[in-house]
Amino acid sequence: MTKKSYPLGIDVGGTGIKGAPVDLDTGEFVADRLRIDTPEGATPGAVADVIAEIVEHFSDLVGDEPIGVTIPGVVQHGVVRTAANIDPAWIDTNAEELIAARLGRRVTVVNDADAAGYAEIHYGAAKDRDGLVVVTTLGTGIGSAVINDGQLVPNSEFGHLELDGKDAEKKAAHSAKEREELSYEKWAKRLTKYYTTLENLLWPDLLVVGGGVSKKADKFLPLLEIRTEIVPARLQNAAGIVGAARLAHEAHTN
Repeated sequence: MTKKSYPLGIDVGGTGIKGAPVDLDTGEFVADRLRIDTPEGATPGAVADVIAEIVEHFSDLVGDEPIGVTIPGVVQHGVVRTAANIDPAWIDTNAEELIAARLGRRVTVVNDADAAGYAEIHYGAAKDRDGLVVVTTLGTGIGSAVINDGQLVPNSEFGHLELDGKDAEKKAAHSAKEREELSYEKWAKRLTKYYTTLENLLWPDLLVVGGGVSKKADKFLPLLEIRTEIVPARLQNAAGIVGAARLAHEAHTN
């Protein structure tokens, strides 16, 4: 009997690089995820070395399945265009070619928020929902993923909408709440303004809120005065890994 292999998702962040093989039928990890500290400076070569270490760790489970990698930046056709919390040397680097050459295998590289949003559509809070879904992550900044009838519209970058003359994430991200010591009520007023701007531009059918603060969604989502249904994300820190694995699998099988 042939041993089943699983696609591997790897989520590259400013402090840690995390990976796990994913069962695409359930969206669950097949083995405990492995986390390795992001190398200082987070240059492309150093990050590729850590990715190779994670791939080697799971080699028995992954077989020749593709590898999905998320990057905290805009990624166009495998080329990184912006770099948040990683070395500026990533900008204009073809990350797919670089990592594929390092690993000697098939690789798909995507934006981290896009991967997380895609996971929520297939396994999380937006599962079986048609129409336009916008997933936002409220953390140090605001990440966004736009999915229309199950199709990802990549690199939306809606965390950078203008809000009161400033970049929205500087006013409404969870980091702004902590930095300015805002109450949930005051923060909710800013979020209302942000999500109202977003819904007036896109008219989504559903908004999903991710990021670590989504665990406390009951403290602020009911305070938002918007017309669109808004729900907390379900997959939490697993979302990037799961979405990367699925997107890689689809890219190399369709």
